[in-house]
Amino acid sequence: MIHEPPILTIRENFPRPTAAQVAAFEGIPTGYVCDAMEGQGAMESLIRPLFAATGDRSLYTTVGVALVAENGPAEILATMGALHILQKGDIVVAAMNGGKNCSASGDRFCGMLKNKGAAGFVTDGEMRDYEGILETRLPVFCTGLSPNSPYSNGPARVGFGAVVGGRQVHSGDIIVADINGVVVVPFSRIDEVIATIGEISAAEDALDEKVRNGFCEMPAIAAMIADGRAKIVD
Repeated sequence: MIHEPPILTIRENFPRPTAAQVAAFEGIPTGYVCDAMEGQGAMESLIRPLFAATGDRSLYTTVGVALVAENGPAEILATMGALHILQKGDIVVAAMNGGKNCSASGDRFCGMLKNKGAAGFVTDGEMRDYEGILETRLPVFCTGLSPNSPYSNGPARVGFGAVVGGRQVHSGDIIVADINGVVVVPFSRIDEVIATIGEISAAEDALDEKVRNGFCEMPAIAAMIADGRAKIVD
């Protein structure tokens, strides 16, 4: 390489959704959000809520603006840099670029994120200091636990984008996370998804009511049998 890259590059002024756009996703199940995006949008299932076993919904349900920290393997320099520009309601999304068996963050840093108003922390790496992070009450989504320490040498980038959990995520996207997983709503699709969610919620509520009242049919299957697309055999 002719020119060495900067150790840390921070992009502060990326496009951000409005507060009203973020609020539109509050209380919406991740499944509904995926349904509004052709059934897609979730990160891979290895990324799970760290505090699911507590049964405290506030520890594994969150909505916020993605602030992407792109680290190298076993690195956290970008994650540290994210704290510098974090705004209240942001969710730090820490990419570890394949780094395994090394913590992506611990209790002290999560405490600082909470103090600055972060709405959560998402990573495709592991965490450490379970009890200490639990005390901060910061919703955390990760692949597991490891007490091994990371490094902070760089190069690293904050405020851009990265692939995390098999899903491209850009700073300024909306993150919706709950017990079922983490969903990325691309910035360019926010209004479209909000509009579609209303229809999906209404349809789901109506079906829930029918099921509670004893409904147990699959009309689509009956229609396939009736028009010959499916048949019943002995």
